[in-house]
Amino acid sequence: MLCPNCRKLISADESRCPYCGMIGPTSWWKNNFVTRLLRDGDQLIKAIIIVNTGMFAISLMFNQRLPGLSFNPLTVFAPDNQSILILGATGTIPIDKFHRWWTLISANYLHGGIVHILFNMIAFYQLAPLVNREYGTYRMIVIYTVGGIAGFYISYLAGVGFTIGASAAVCSLMGASLYYGKSRGGVYGRMIYKQIGGWAVGLFLFGIIVPGINNWGHGGGILAGAVLGFLLSFQERRMETGFHKILAGGCIALTVIALGWGVVSAGYYRITGLG
Repeated sequence: MLCPNCRKLISADESRCPYCGMIGPTSWWKNNFVTRLLRDGDQLIKAIIIVNTGMFAISLMFNQRLPGLSFNPLTVFAPDNQSILILGATGTIPIDKFHRWWTLISANYLHGGIVHILFNMIAFYQLAPLVNREYGTYRMIVIYTVGGIAGFYISYLAGVGFTIGASAAVCSLMGASLYYGKSRGGVYGRMIYKQIGGWAVGLFLFGIIVPGINNWGHGGGILAGAVLGFLLSFQERRMETGFHKILAGGCIALTVIALGWGVVSAGYYRITGLG
């Protein structure tokens, strides 16, 4: 088998890895699906995209009408607001009226249409490998999850009534990348800072021009990502530790609970006719 830590071939009977010294490399808790996912950044990135896509498909299934087939690319195959609400949209309406604080997590995995999810996943797919490489897989999932929560919380404080999308979490990756580029310096750091900074400016202009964009969520996500980048540090300054792994595992557990609760409660509402 491969050692869970150094990925070198070892005997399945080893109590300690002869290469890196890891204790109990064959134990179940070091070789389950979640720990394997956390060790492989590429697989984790794919898993996040799959979960976003799956939640989008579920939101269409909960529609009370057929998904809209309009000529507007922003609304084609769009789930209705009621479906999104019961699955876990966030904002002042879900939180103040229904006390659904868990939606600060679930809203990061819900989208309002094909174009919405497509743009967010393309942006995520371009930013996540950079953050994974420079911060590590554990810190990447913490930045993505906590940054998304913080972005939506800031938009909630700003009075945004109803909002969804992975953009707050994606913007937190952008903020962490900006902090990394600025803090690292050098030719490579300046190149990262300049490129990601250009994306941030473009996103800001896009939010001004296009109506209905949650600019508070975007700005909050960027700010949270930069703060998290500073607090967690990056690989060149400090390697990932067991603490980062625990944080990442907690983020995954909270996400699974929030999304699972959203799907179960939405099903209950539909079956009972309450939603």
